[in-house]
Amino acid sequence: MSVDNTYQSLERELANDDPWRLDDNPFERERHTQLLRLSLSSGAVSNGLEIGCAAGAFTEKLAPHCKRLTVIDVMPRAIGRACQRTKRWSHISWAATDILQFSTAELFDLIVVAEVLYYLEDMTQMRTAIDNMVKMLAPGGHLVFGSARDATCRRWGHVAGAETVITILTEALTEIERVQCQGQSADEDCLLARFRNPERSSIRPNSRA
Repeated sequence: MSVDNTYQSLERELANDDPWRLDDNPFERERHTQLLRLSLSSGAVSNGLEIGCAAGAFTEKLAPHCKRLTVIDVMPRAIGRACQRTKRWSHISWAATDILQFSTAELFDLIVVAEVLYYLEDMTQMRTAIDNMVKMLAPGGHLVFGSARDATCRRWGHVAGAETVITILTEALTEIERVQCQGQSADEDCLLARFRNPERSSIRPNSRA
């Protein structure tokens, strides 16, 4: 799927009141419940980063548990909707950008990235995005990842999904826990995983590009 087609598709979906049925679908509610549990497994978050906020459904759940929270999304419209949904909190920073371009000297003790990376065009971009995330993860920090499975993502026209990304993440991070969420339809089947950054701050130099 091309970048232009992806943006157009996301714009159409964001025009709906509840895009991706994140509020009223039992599968999505369970997915968010598990994402939050994994995110808070080490307690409250000092400095968190959420990559891809959609309409802010998960941001609203995560924000009360963070001292500081940075949220990025490639779609300005998504940022606008998430801002409205979470306007009662003043400790959230927003940036309309993607994970390939986002850069900061800050280190985060929690990074959450769910249902995002399969929108990237190819494996080179996926590896670049993962390397960027790992560089921003503090030593001892946790990264929580979620995605539809490889087979589902490829059926949707994407390059890869959960199993592929988890394999790449384990080149730099230690996997702590993995959870499967499954709903009623074939598309409602995803993997969630929590990783810990032991000491290294980037993917090993000998990992394949």
